[in-house]
Amino acid sequence: MACTGKHNLTLLKEFILMGITGLPELQTPLFGLLLTVYVISVVNNLGLIILTKIDSRLQTPMYFFLRHLAFTDLGYSTAVGPKMLVNFAVDQHTISFNGCATQLTFFSIFIINEIFILSAMACDRYVAICNPLLYTAVMSQRLCQVLVVMAYLYSVSLSLLTIMKIFLSSFSDYNVIRHFYCDSLPLIALLCSGTDEIRLIILIFSAFNLVSSLLTVLVSYILISVAIFRMNSAEGRHKAFSTCGSHLAVIALFYGTLFFMYVQPKSTHSFDTDNMASLFYTLVIPMLNPMIYSLRNKEVKNALRRTWRKCANIDIPQRYCGFGSSPPQ
Repeated sequence: MACTGKHNLTLLKEFILMGITGLPELQTPLFGLLLTVYVISVVNNLGLIILTKIDSRLQTPMYFFLRHLAFTDLGYSTAVGPKMLVNFAVDQHTISFNGCATQLTFFSIFIINEIFILSAMACDRYVAICNPLLYTAVMSQRLCQVLVVMAYLYSVSLSLLTIMKIFLSSFSDYNVIRHFYCDSLPLIALLCSGTDEIRLIILIFSAFNLVSSLLTVLVSYILISVAIFRMNSAEGRHKAFSTCGSHLAVIALFYGTLFFMYVQPKSTHSFDTDNMASLFYTLVIPMLNPMIYSLRNKEVKNALRRTWRKCANIDIPQRYCGFGSSPPQ
């Protein structure tokens, strides 16, 4: 890398992304596979957002958080997916300086937000199982809104701080990013100076985000487990476990992938392995999350059937399907 004293970041107009694989024979099948995954993810998450918004029986705190989880999944997969697919289609792996900053900003916002939405959902499950009689009073609409707004404000503030520190620094003449999208650590490797400070900021906040959210989840589920095992009814225990099953599956997928990527020793890292792990949590997890909640949740499946029956009724115009509105007389 060439870093001169007169080097200015405005000289750098674009970055080159190394992509997912350097094997030409894999380009077409990978494009088809990832396009399918992304389309399914968009359809599933948009469907879940709409369904939890329009169905009157899904107006509970759990589905309020689930709607924001789907929005977050849709957000960070869209921050990465379309540009990656375009690069595949035109066989061009460049991204503009401003485009890179924009991609990293939105990806960071949504990925940080996902961590705290999952934590809020764990707290919601704790109150629902351990204090069912007080559930409606404790998990009020106002509290749910405050928790979500705080998560968004924190993720936006932290993301902007990190992105400004990176993109207001001076880059070297070497502009090749060892990734298929603009991520913070590959970008820091291209900076001329000041990398120690930025790395420390990222390390401190990443550790805080992961530890605080994971502790919230662990404490919530420890208390949930204690409450469940104290239940006398086997049916009650099964019902309590089933209400947490989907959330636990999503937690395991998300945190498991993050730990695989960032906790394993650097000596075991490889370009292909890191790319596959990144693909999993940027595209595959957002596709799987709504499936997990839909397939394991009778309320969601029943809401989908009700909406489908409304839309299948030829006497009701399609624009009124599922919105609780009656057609004009």
